Formats: sequence, C-alpha cells, structure tokens
Amino acid sequence: MRRFKGVRGMLVFLALLAMLAGYYFYLSNKAEKDGEEAEVTKAQEVLLRDLSRNYPASPKEVLRYYSEILQCMYNEEYSEEELEQLAERAMEICDEELVAFQSGEYVKRLQEDVQAYKNQGVQISSYKTSNSTDVEYFNKDGRECASLFCTYTLRMGTSLQAIEEIFILRKDEDGHWKILGWDEAKTLTD
Repeated sequence: MRRFKGVRGMLVFLALLAMLAGYYFYLSNKAEKDGEEAEVTKAQEVLLRDLSRNYPASPKEVLRYYSEILQCMYNEEYSEEELEQLAERAMEICDEELVAFQSGEYVKRLQEDVQAYKNQGVQISSYKTSNSTDVEYFNKDGRECASLFCTYTLRMGTSLQAIEEIFILRKDEDGHWKILGWDEAKTLTD
C-alpha cells in the first residue's frame, strides 16, 4: 500500500507540474500575440525618436531623418494629430531662421500639399542622400554650414520621376545640424 501512495503521489505531482508548464506556455504565447497586435506604424516609429537624447549627428543623418518624416507624411495613413506631430518634428530639425520664416499656416499648407499628392496618387518611393564624402562644409557669417544633395524618387502608378534637391544645413549653438533651406537642383526622369 505504501508503494501505491508513493506512485499516486508522484502521478499527482507530475500532473500538477504538467498543468503549471501548460499555463506558463499559454501565458508566454499570449504575451507574444498581444505584442503582435500592438504594431507600431512608420509614422509612430518616426515620432517615437527622442531628439533630446538621440539627435542626428551629421548633416547626412539629419537629412535622412527629414526624408523619413516626408515619406510618412506623403505615403502613410495617419490621424490629423499625427500629421501635426510630424510637422512639429520636421520643424525641430530646421534652423530657427527657417522656422521663423514659416507662418502659422504651415500645417494647413502642408495638409493641402500632402492631400494634393495623395489625390494624384503620388508617393515618395525612395530617397538617396549624398555620400558623406560629397557633403560640402563651409563657413557663412562665422557659422558652420553644409550643403548636400538628396534625390527623391516619386512614384505615380508605374511611372517614376527623380527630383534632386540641394539642402543647406547650419550648426546651431548646441552643435546640432539644422536644415536652413533647400531648392530643387534639377529634375530627372526615368
């Protein structure tokens, strides 16, 4: 009899252990599935970047981040609030002179421009910044500046158009590169 109680006790112990292992497995898989449901959009990903701790270190990286913001604005679906946040984020990497030049109508004009592109079915397919070696550094009025190119490939249906823009950036008092302005360098067609 004693042996029977030992075997029965062992079976009960193993059954409890199997139930605990099954419950752990259930909770582990549930946590993974819950994480999959809370997928972060590209716009949210761009907005989550903390510029106070992770500001782009070079003119090329500033331009790359700005281009990511543009792709979100012109390509992604987002709320009106997220568009305003994207516009604010873009202004954070712009020089104070450019920000002062923008009027209070900036977000409204941006919304109209984005909507016009979406109505025409135009998206920013890709972008390519100048190589680091192609960035030109110079001083203007005692401040460090840089100029570099960025080529944006726009897609409308099956046709592509490349637009090359030249950007001027200036270092601020904190040593951060900020976009001072840009202009279309030339239009290339595919």
